[in-house]
Amino acid sequence: YDDNGITIDGHTDLSFTEDVGKRYEAYGWQVLTVADGNTDVDAIRKAIKEAKACKNKPTLIKVKTIIGYGSPNKADSHDAHGAPLGKDEAQLTRDQLGWKYGEFEVPQSVYDVFRAHAAEGAKKQVAWNALWSEYQQKQPELAKQFQRIAVDKKLPEGWVDALPKCTPDDKGKATRLWSQDCLNALANVMPELVGGSADLAPSNMTLMKCTGDFLKESYEGRNFRFGIREFGMGAVCNAISLHKTGLVPYCATFTIFSDYMRNAIRLSALAQAGTIFVTTHDSIAVGEDGPTHQPIETIPSLRMIPDLTVMRPADCNETSGAYKFAVENSKLRSMPTFMALTRQALPNLPNSSIENTEKGAYAVIDCDSPELILIGTGSEVSLCWDAAKQMSGKKVRVVSMPCWELFRAQPASYKDALLPKGVPKLSVEAAVTMGWDEWADAFVGINVFGASAPGNTCMDKFGFNVPNVVACAEKCMKGEKGVLSDGSQGKH
Repeated sequence: YDDNGITIDGHTDLSFTEDVGKRYEAYGWQVLTVADGNTDVDAIRKAIKEAKACKNKPTLIKVKTIIGYGSPNKADSHDAHGAPLGKDEAQLTRDQLGWKYGEFEVPQSVYDVFRAHAAEGAKKQVAWNALWSEYQQKQPELAKQFQRIAVDKKLPEGWVDALPKCTPDDKGKATRLWSQDCLNALANVMPELVGGSADLAPSNMTLMKCTGDFLKESYEGRNFRFGIREFGMGAVCNAISLHKTGLVPYCATFTIFSDYMRNAIRLSALAQAGTIFVTTHDSIAVGEDGPTHQPIETIPSLRMIPDLTVMRPADCNETSGAYKFAVENSKLRSMPTFMALTRQALPNLPNSSIENTEKGAYAVIDCDSPELILIGTGSEVSLCWDAAKQMSGKKVRVVSMPCWELFRAQPASYKDALLPKGVPKLSVEAAVTMGWDEWADAFVGINVFGASAPGNTCMDKFGFNVPNVVACAEKCMKGEKGVLSDGSQGKH
């Protein structure tokens, strides 16, 4: 911790009075202090050595420094914080420090030190190779597992076969429950799968039953108990992926609480971390917890993050497809996936499959030369299906779109065939309608906050029912465009 007493605004005593060292001691950390970080290099080395020797807790090294040390006119000021010293001041600083080298000029002594480190590293590599060879002889099966997971970074043979598959005749259930089945099926065949929930495992259904908890002094378990720390949870999972040991990390919370770890989600895409974000209770169907817990703008806003893949599956097969993609996205590409799963039960759809899910969108009910296309995601796909059944005499195609990003990446020929130009298209999603004009002409959504009521009541009152979808579909077929149902009827 570079304790230089300066922020962008000026000296920290303007706004900052806490004792950072005591705060970290309260966390249970070891806290070490270097009184003079400007010149006492030996003290810094001693603190680092002491920190490495401490095996039972993390360490914060508090190093007291002067920002811009050596600068005659800008040291110990916010002028040295967020801007270059400038050519003249930089030269004055060199002169004051007795530094005779110019910009980007590296002294030979620095090369000598780093080359010596390289030689030491080569010796350590030889020692590691010997250890690895011995391990392969003594533990051949574990060595093969380590080779696959950590060295080759490959997924196990046949792992996809473990994922559940269903037909429309099979009893439906909430996609968070299908997610539980997926996680536990994968946990049995993928020892590299690790993760947990921010104090919501019984609700998120994210506990792996085949393993115990990862705890202090007990590291064999793979279930992480993150506690109520959504941002910390996301950051930890990002770090596990970025460590590049082949582990596949997941973390879980309610969809609405993803706001608490928003920066970790964004950074997972920016830093290319293969975290799988599993979220449940993905709409106003959450019910009685009310508008504070009901995602309205959450999923559409996450779709705006570059390189984040957002999946909202509608049944068993789509949930399995989401996990197939997410695991490959994590292990093979080191990129993040965000899942939004339901609290309420959903039927299994015709034509759903892992393969169709990976296309991002596909026809659940198809027909030649459709007069109307209904597009749904997650829990609203079955609603579109039911609405289409009521539109007798009309040629209606029902499209499930579990993932905008995957569909966007499909060939133009596939996209144009599924959503042909000139055919009226109505989107139905229990979220704000922003963004749907990329795929549809008219929209059924919710552009208002929800309410505290049973989940089914919320869905009905805010317009997610068959009569309303059919009425909006008929308007769409007559040429009406834009938001045809925004949920405001639920406020009356």
